[in-house]
Amino acid sequence: MAVISAVQSVLGQYTYAQEEITTAFGANISPDGQHVALVEKIHAATGVKQRHLVMDFEGYKKLDGFGSANDAYIQLGADLGAEAIRGALAKANLEPTDIDMVMCVSVTGIAAPSLEALLARRLGMREDVKRLPIFGLGCVAGAAGIARVRDYLAGDPNGVAVLLSVELCSLTLQRTDVSIPNVVASGLFGDGAAAVVMLGEERARRMGISGPQVVATRSRLYPDTERTMGWDVCDSGFRLFLSANVADVVSDNLEVDVKGFLADHGLTVPQINRWVCHPGGPKILEAMQDSLSLHDGELEVTWRSLARIGNLSSASVLHILQDTMEGRDGAGTPEPGTPGLLMAMGPGFCAELVLLRW
Repeated sequence: MAVISAVQSVLGQYTYAQEEITTAFGANISPDGQHVALVEKIHAATGVKQRHLVMDFEGYKKLDGFGSANDAYIQLGADLGAEAIRGALAKANLEPTDIDMVMCVSVTGIAAPSLEALLARRLGMREDVKRLPIFGLGCVAGAAGIARVRDYLAGDPNGVAVLLSVELCSLTLQRTDVSIPNVVASGLFGDGAAAVVMLGEERARRMGISGPQVVATRSRLYPDTERTMGWDVCDSGFRLFLSANVADVVSDNLEVDVKGFLADHGLTVPQINRWVCHPGGPKILEAMQDSLSLHDGELEVTWRSLARIGNLSSASVLHILQDTMEGRDGAGTPEPGTPGLLMAMGPGFCAELVLLRW
């Protein structure tokens, strides 16, 4: 079993109250005021109170298309990624030269060389470090990244691996698109990154790291759901498509998937003591709670994260994992032996389940 040694989350440097973003976006997308009421209504319904962005409002006005937005993604994303990796390594008492493999997940920009390649020399990683950049998993990639790093470490039990998630969602917003998905995105998503240091079983034993352990994982790809959510790539960049039935897909499938996964490991839903869930939005969180019969407090860390920083795509569940590991938001630090379930959903439409044990 791989062990999660440390998690470090970082956020865009500019903090804005939701009302400030609503006003700025409404004025930009609808100068005549025709759609401002719609923007205000949708933003208010997200449950988000504030967000962190990588640029100030004036900076976004200077972006003149997909190219300049992507240039900003590479520069600012690399800066956030470097900060996250440095912080996670410091917590784990490791150096960049200890890293055997680095995986980078992102869906909000394109870079070739990819971000982890740009960071390897900058941070002082070894020249033989293995790299795996992954694009396209979207919001599920934080959970899927942990699962795939665990798969790698199963073959290298003495190894050290880093998962890096960088998501600058604000750079993907379409400034003239008044469609519901674009307006929803403008009210829900923020900017951030996170790095997770994971150790193979033997390396963790030698270092005396006891958890949380990644016990098992399960992937689920739902048929005929390809247009549930994702990107349409157009001249102006990434245009979000988002079906109104995302919460229905969750309601229809999550209970069977979670209960079946847990049963295969001798567990039931009431035995899970920590739920580390991606904050897709209020309707999705409510669908999770209802389908699994969870009481309100069991997703409290996720609800508070949604209000405090919004949805950071793949980075969100990793921020919530750090909150859980460090006992933030009143949850308390998990006791040794505590079972937990980390899960997220994303384009495909798909889900990733990760069974943890502290």
